Amino acid sequence: MNDVINLLQSHRSIRRFADKPIGEELFRSLLEAGQSAATSSHVQATTVIRVREPAHREAIAELAGGQPYIASCSEFLVFCADMKRVLDASERAGAAPERGMTEQFIIATVDTALFAQNVAVAAESAGLGICYIGGIRNNPARISELLELPRDVYPVFGFCIGHPEQDPEVKPRLPLDVILKEDRYHDDGEAAAIDAFDATMRTYYQRRGSNQKASTWSGQVGVLFSEKTRPHMRDFLHARGFIMK
Repeated sequence: MNDVINLLQSHRSIRRFADKPIGEELFRSLLEAGQSAATSSHVQATTVIRVREPAHREAIAELAGGQPYIASCSEFLVFCADMKRVLDASERAGAAPERGMTEQFIIATVDTALFAQNVAVAAESAGLGICYIGGIRNNPARISELLELPRDVYPVFGFCIGHPEQDPEVKPRLPLDVILKEDRYHDDGEAAAIDAFDATMRTYYQRRGSNQKASTWSGQVGVLFSEKTRPHMRDFLHARGFIMK
């Protein structure tokens, strides 16, 4: 395997960062790497908000469920799916775009995720650590207000970058043969493979260096999806202009 594959397979989420800035040239290079990601029909439906105001960071940390590393990381970004730029440009070009289509929501969300993952890989290649913050969707309306996001834009996730001050273990992933199917979807042997993976995760959680716990993958997703997850998101997205026609 080459260095890129090894880097990708060594990803960890970092939640403790050194009090050390990232050089501006490197920072901008990371975002330019993000811009180089694949984008549907060259739409480029992503906006990145660089949050530097300490009070805003503290507020977002609280709104995201109490995640202090949002305030302490070198750079905190909010990645936004942005159809406003695209639709406005279409109108300036003399078109009459149909707003609120479900496909627009999918395009913008996928574009944003691809952009962010390029930034993640670029940052880790430079020895930096990152952590995605899905918790900003706990209070997306308040965060949208704080960041003055216009209609047709919504915050998909936050993103911490910084110099790691911890060295966590790599978290195991599901066996590839559970994820990879040949020619058709099937779940032959999947239950047994997941049982074995649950045993792997139980051992991982018991042995890792911090936040040890007794848990499995099936147990975690069982808890997560036994309750309504962020039920406010549908109405929030509708209010943002993502009507899903």
